[in-house]
Amino acid sequence: MQHSIEMYLLDIFNSIESIEKYLGEERDFTHYEANKLLRRAVERELEIIGEATNRILKLDSTIDIANARRIVDLRNFVIHSYDSVDNVIIWGIIIKDLPLLKIHVLNLLPKN
Repeated sequence: MQHSIEMYLLDIFNSIESIEKYLGEERDFTHYEANKLLRRAVERELEIIGEATNRILKLDSTIDIANARRIVDLRNFVIHSYDSVDNVIIWGIIIKDLPLLKIHVLNLLPKN
């Protein structure tokens, strides 16, 4: 695996870890929705995840990242349609998709 691909996988992993840290243990949608700073921080991490995924695919399209196209599309949507981001959809991604992506990325990273 190319060194830069490994770096991008680490970027994805670190962004997921950051989101988990921002949210804490409670994972309360009401708190998330009411906290603009938290929402923007999470959206920024999702942008990073999407951009890193896009760069990986450009370097090696054979790397199998689950839902890669959806991840890149979400990045584009958050950046270009910032005014119509649906908090419920983002919350669903946080709760349902990010834990699976984290496991998937860990499996793609080289074992030392």
